[in-house]
Amino acid sequence: MSRRRRRYAVPGVEQEMQSFKAEVMRKEGYDVNPNRPDDVKYEVADDLGIPLSEGDNSDLTTESVGKIGGKIGGSMVREMIRMAQEKLANNKK
Repeated sequence: MSRRRRRYAVPGVEQEMQSFKAEVMRKEGYDVNPNRPDDVKYEVADDLGIPLSEGDNSDLTTESVGKIGGKIGGSMVREMIRMAQEKLANNKK
């Protein structure tokens, strides 16, 4: 099975999004390699007790995989909302 290719709404932001992911997950307490921010999923999976490994993970349930992605994506969304609220509050001054 081939890896799904992410498509961002704004072209050319791939590297910035990877850097953002690394920064957010570092703030969450995870050890993130800035050159391989996607690898944080293995640490998140370990914390959640999900046996994610490199290669074939076809034995994992959709629910398990969703918990890993949800933890990472949810943290990123919370940080984006915090940043937007901060920006709005600063513009009111």
